[in-house]
Amino acid sequence: MKKLWLAAILLPGFFAWKTATKNNIERYSKNPSNDGWITLFNGKDLNKWHSYGKSNVAGAWKIENGAIHLDAKSKKEGEGGDLVTNDEFDNFDLKLEWKISPKGNSGIIFFIHEDTAHYHQTYSTGAEMQVVDNEGHPDGHIMKHKAGDLYDLIASSKEAQKPVGEWNAVEIKSLNGKLDLYLNGVNVVSTTMWDDNWKQLIDNSKFKTWPGWGTYKKGKISLQDHGDDVWYRNIKIRKL
Repeated sequence: MKKLWLAAILLPGFFAWKTATKNNIERYSKNPSNDGWITLFNGKDLNKWHSYGKSNVAGAWKIENGAIHLDAKSKKEGEGGDLVTNDEFDNFDLKLEWKISPKGNSGIIFFIHEDTAHYHQTYSTGAEMQVVDNEGHPDGHIMKHKAGDLYDLIASSKEAQKPVGEWNAVEIKSLNGKLDLYLNGVNVVSTTMWDDNWKQLIDNSKFKTWPGWGTYKKGKISLQDHGDDVWYRNIKIRKL
């Protein structure tokens, strides 16, 4: 009777634990981090990237000390070009870190429509969060061209970049047109894409006469080759 009594108490708890464990295993097997984040760069390879308009990664992009490095000095003809994700994204939360060389320039470009028959560069369609040495590069002295700016559209609410050579943390969030750019924890740009105000921003920018620019609501993400040494690391994305 005592054994039956113990079984009546313990068995329900055992089955509840078993069910919970099974659910946790299934959840973690589908998403090891259990938070929705997808690693775009693991510090070891560029399997989730290619050079714009190509099937491979150009030789100027190298992996050094767990970071992606555009080695501008060693770049030969045909070995450069912007790095692009293999996958497209619409609603997303992107996080990464960048470090720029003295007098360097680069950028993080998103919503890229990779159709090389019509668009020859990533920036032909995609909007850009500026990466630049504000002190040493000429663009760093131009309104809407500074680090963290939504390039040529919206200036950062605050200059939040760290000194050249130091790592800067970026977050880009896009949800149903609502776009927020963060630099080192500061929400430097907040706007809405694809509405009348967005069209007005484009009309007041260098992109006014560029067909298709800023119109795509799903696209690839790029790390720009602007001809200067730049480093990127800890790149991950979460679909919203």
